[in-house]
Amino acid sequence: MSQLAVRPDLPPLSALRAFEAAARHQSFSAAGVELHLSPGAIAHQVKQLEAWLQLPLFVRLPRGVTLNAHGRRYALAVGASLDALAEATRTLSREAGNEQVITVSAMPSLVTCWLMPRLPHFLSAWPQAEVRVQASVTPRDLSRDMVDVAIRLGQGHYPGLKVSPLFGERFCAVASPAFLHSCGALDAPQDLLQQPLLHEASVAQLPLQIDWRRWLGACGVATPARLPGLWFSHTFLTLESALAGQGVALASEPMLGDRVERGLLRPLFGGLSIEGPYRYFLLRMADAEQRPLLKAFCDWVQQEAAQFRP
Repeated sequence: MSQLAVRPDLPPLSALRAFEAAARHQSFSAAGVELHLSPGAIAHQVKQLEAWLQLPLFVRLPRGVTLNAHGRRYALAVGASLDALAEATRTLSREAGNEQVITVSAMPSLVTCWLMPRLPHFLSAWPQAEVRVQASVTPRDLSRDMVDVAIRLGQGHYPGLKVSPLFGERFCAVASPAFLHSCGALDAPQDLLQQPLLHEASVAQLPLQIDWRRWLGACGVATPARLPGLWFSHTFLTLESALAGQGVALASEPMLGDRVERGLLRPLFGGLSIEGPYRYFLLRMADAEQRPLLKAFCDWVQQEAAQFRP
């Protein structure tokens, strides 16, 4: 009886993926976010790989980790191998008839507030398309993560990708009619210091992004060391809180959708708004639009963006 061949010279693929992500981010925590694992699980996988190799790959620091010389060399080889595997998988997937599948990655709030309400328009024109939306705070590696299109907020520096600007952001303070009725007159931005403010925690990932402190400062308001209010992980959650009458939200116009037109939220101070430092960009691989359906999707996103002007 013949025996199946085994590969005792290869470590577990899960450990290699964890190591490659941790090496790329120089962080177990960031690698865990990307792979939807806890930092402890990433650390366990890396230790498993180090035990298999009988070599340390990272230097453990009081705060964080950094690759040692062995780790740097191994990360280059593992990264190249995973890239090749992803490309082979992508090619086979296309040959197997998955040309109608489009995988899109975007930040959760943009997915919820801007992309999802518009997707039915695209699907009505292209009913054969199967659009798979990934809501992700962490930017994806388009080739390695099998993502066709990404919409990202940044400054436009995305080496190796085809990049198209979509739109910028303007930030204004909004609240529900019920909240405004209960809190009394808000005549100037200074008055907000006496009200519950709704904060977005993920703003910290973009160092120049407009938050309440910057917005109030641009309006000439000196802010205390601590601003009161509630904190949420995403913009769409702050807007839900504002709709429930729990405080004043700071939101960019792409995220507001039709909530203002429907009278659910009201901009304060005559619609006073501050321009943000970042723009949204459409990203794809340089050769991606050789697929007719993917080109149609990219064209559609850009047309929708052209009709939207903050």
